[in-house]
Amino acid sequence: MKKFTILAALLLAMLPCSAREKSKPFVFDPSAEYMFARRDSSELFMSVYEPRIQPDSLPRPTILFSFGGGFVNGSRNSQGYLPWFKRLTEDGYRVISIDYRLGLKGKKVSGTKSIDIIYEAIRIGVEDLYTATAYILENAEALGVDPGSIVLAGSSAGAIISMQAEWHASNGDSIAGMLPSGFRYAGVLSFAGAVFSRNGKPSYKREPAPTLFIHGTRDKVVAYGKIHLGKNWFCGAEMLSGIFAKGNYNYNIYRYEGNQHEMASEFLRTYDEQLRFLRSNVEKHEKRIVDATVSDPSIKVFDYTLKDLYSN
Repeated sequence: MKKFTILAALLLAMLPCSAREKSKPFVFDPSAEYMFARRDSSELFMSVYEPRIQPDSLPRPTILFSFGGGFVNGSRNSQGYLPWFKRLTEDGYRVISIDYRLGLKGKKVSGTKSIDIIYEAIRIGVEDLYTATAYILENAEALGVDPGSIVLAGSSAGAIISMQAEWHASNGDSIAGMLPSGFRYAGVLSFAGAVFSRNGKPSYKREPAPTLFIHGTRDKVVAYGKIHLGKNWFCGAEMLSGIFAKGNYNYNIYRYEGNQHEMASEFLRTYDEQLRFLRSNVEKHEKRIVDATVSDPSIKVFDYTLKDLYSN
C-alpha cells in the first residue's frame, strides 16, 4: 500500500496546474531573452522582466522562477504567470523566468522504477536551475542583478526544483558544486513545493535561505505532509516547516485549510504575504516567523484524483 501511495503522489505531480481555467490573453512581454545552455540537444532560455520602478530605499532582489507542469509540459512565459510577473516588476522586482528540461516528457512512468525516473527528472531540473544561476552570476553586471540577492521561486514542479536546489546547496551536495564557491540564494518562494530525499528524512547541514511556503492542506498532487517508502521521503510544506521550526530557521508558512493544488497558482491572491516576506525576511534580514492557517472560501477548489491523472 505504501508503495502505491508514494508512486501515486509522485505521478500526480505530473498534472499541469496552468490548464485548469481559460482566460483572456494577457500581454506582458519580457525586456530581453537569453539562451543560457544547450542540454540534450535542447536550447534553454531565460526571459528577463525588468523592474518598472526603482525602489527608493533597499534594492529589491531578483526573482528566479521555475514554472510548473509536472515535468511533462509548461512554459516559462505561460499566461497564468504574466499578471504576477507584472505585479512584481511594478513593486521594483526583476523577474527571470527560466526553461528546464522536462524529464518526464514522453516517459512511461509505472512500477517501482518510476521512483528513479521521477527523482532523475527533479535532478536534471535542479541542474538546469543551477546552470541558469551560474549564467546570471557571470553576467550579473550586464543584467543588473545583485549576486547576493537572488530569490528562488517556483510553482508545483518548479517549486519542487527550487526547494530541492536550496536543500542540496545547504547540504553542500555534489550537484551544488555547479554553483560558485560561497554562493547562497537569498530566499525561496515555494508555491506547493516539496523535497524528495532518497536517504530518509531530509535535514539541513547549514541553515537554509529564508523560505515562504504556500500550500493547500488537502493537496493531492504535491504532498502537503510526507509520503515515504523506505528511505524515499517526499516532504511537503507541513513536514519541511516542522524541520525549519526545530532548526530555528527563518520561514513563513501559510496553510490553506481545505485547499488543494490550486495554491500552486494563486500568485495574486497570496501576493500581500509574498511582499511582506520579501520586504522583511529577505531584504531586511529579519527573522520574522509566521505560521498561519488560512480559510478562504472564495478560492475555488480543484479536486484532482487518480482518475484525473490517467485521463490527462
